Amino acid sequence: MRTTSGTRGEKVPTAPSANPAVDTAAVTALLERGRTMSTPVLRAAVDRLAPPMDTVAAYHFGWIDAHGRPADGDGGKAVRPALALLSAEAAGAAPEVGIPGAVAVELVHNFSLLHDDLMDGDEQRRHRDTVWKVHGPAQAILVGDALFALANEILLELGTVEAGRATRRLTTASRRLIDGQAQDISYEHRERVTVEECLEMEGNKTGALLACAVSIGAVLGGADDRTADTLEAYGYHLGLAFQAVDDLLGIWGDPEATGKQTWSDLRQRKKSLPVVAALAAGGPASQRLGELLAADAKADPDERPPATGDVDSFSEEEFAARAALIEEAGGRDWTSQEARRQHAIAVEALDRVDMPEHVRAQLVALADFVVVRKR
Repeated sequence: MRTTSGTRGEKVPTAPSANPAVDTAAVTALLERGRTMSTPVLRAAVDRLAPPMDTVAAYHFGWIDAHGRPADGDGGKAVRPALALLSAEAAGAAPEVGIPGAVAVELVHNFSLLHDDLMDGDEQRRHRDTVWKVHGPAQAILVGDALFALANEILLELGTVEAGRATRRLTTASRRLIDGQAQDISYEHRERVTVEECLEMEGNKTGALLACAVSIGAVLGGADDRTADTLEAYGYHLGLAFQAVDDLLGIWGDPEATGKQTWSDLRQRKKSLPVVAALAAGGPASQRLGELLAADAKADPDERPPATGDVDSFSEEEFAARAALIEEAGGRDWTSQEARRQHAIAVEALDRVDMPEHVRAQLVALADFVVVRKR
């Protein structure tokens, strides 16, 4: 891995600059297949929940509006279900074999979103009010917990050796996801976080579950551990690329596309990759940014801007100025390059798995989509 030196001698990785081409129509078809095949089973799982949790979960997934009326809301990109079905095919099984894994991973993912929205104070997700905002914090916690329990139930009900292996992978990924969220929260109140610490956190918070998604179908299809582990390597690095792009969108994303406020990650004082890379880069902009963040960390907790981003405490101009410092210090460019570097590592891992060529091509197409996506 090529590196450049940052502040305090820290090594900051560099990466190729070219964006991959994306077959948008092919990726859209893959995502739609994952959504179409997994949604009926996902709905049936949610229907098991006791009222009002079933209704609250249905709202979160976009199936109903805040008044309980049927809706066709944005249920997310469905990358994880698509990967789980492709995972089964990579092991030589039919895509249907991966459906329980797709649903289980999607349930865990949405468990994390419900809790993250509450912890981060996010009021919008997918262009709608978040569950805690509509139904209250208690329901957000309870429904999240229920989705997590359902995920394991869906797999264990299969009653096979492969289901047991899949469940172990899912629980390990879930624990790492929670580790990553804990790290993310703790970093908000630290003056400095290294690039290595940030990558470890994002590998836990995002990479672990994507890694599980792209191995769980293969495990259900009878793949051995070596094959599943190699597919996990693809998913882990894909997750790091995915999160790097999310970090860019968290600062510079268009609210119309992201469904979140402008400068959303800056409002929450997140030590995301662009921020951490900018602090490690050195130079006047990096130093000024460090001074501002140090002042935030030392301020009396009652005087700090709330994590939810009260614009009466921090003006839009202040957020814009901080974003400009991050960009001037090189944090934006470095993060874009890191996304492409992680993409390249993910794609290289696929060469170590004997799978049908069309399946490999589809996994590559999904990786390309992650790096260049706009939302």
